[in-house]
Amino acid sequence: MIPMVRPMTILTRNNPNRRGFLAAGAAALAASALLPGAARALTGSQAEQLVTSAVDRINTVISSGKSESAMIADFQQILNQYADVNIIARSCLGASARTASAAEMAAYTKAFSGYLARKYGKRFREFIGGEITVKGSRQVKTWYEVSSTADLSGQSPFEVRFLVSDGSGKPLFFDLFIEGISLRLTERDEIGAMLDQNRGSMAGLTAALQKAG
Repeated sequence: MIPMVRPMTILTRNNPNRRGFLAAGAAALAASALLPGAARALTGSQAEQLVTSAVDRINTVISSGKSESAMIADFQQILNQYADVNIIARSCLGASARTASAAEMAAYTKAFSGYLARKYGKRFREFIGGEITVKGSRQVKTWYEVSSTADLSGQSPFEVRFLVSDGSGKPLFFDLFIEGISLRLTERDEIGAMLDQNRGSMAGLTAALQKAG
């Protein structure tokens, strides 16, 4: 029997587009077309605890009353702790990750992390209240899928699924689905467009990411 986890407060929005925020929250949390390595000793309970802890941290930032810039800095710390940023960044870059140098990937990944934090952190003030309830988890190949229901004010409940793996050495998010839509694929389109605008230049993409969001 799958253990239940207590309801978590997340965010309610004044914005009618519910995918907008969840595309934001996560992604922050979103992840990889490259599947993580084989799970080591990860359990469904650990995957659920990761989801609970990440959402609790986000809520603490939102309710802190800090300035937008301070909230964004806090959110970047949350991303670095709970999301597999290296895998997410590599996945969103696509085929170009195979030809980029180690130095180019390091600079791009750092810029990508900041881009996600700015892009999604700025939207936190649009949401308050509401809750997301973790329903349980199931193993899928080498990772765990944590099933949740988001119940935001004035909206019908909808499903949010977190994909968690310990393939990088500890449990981390590597993708997030809202009503079946992968946030990793959404961001991959964004990064691909930026790369095209910079004619395939990694330096150009990195510079663009440093200003974007």
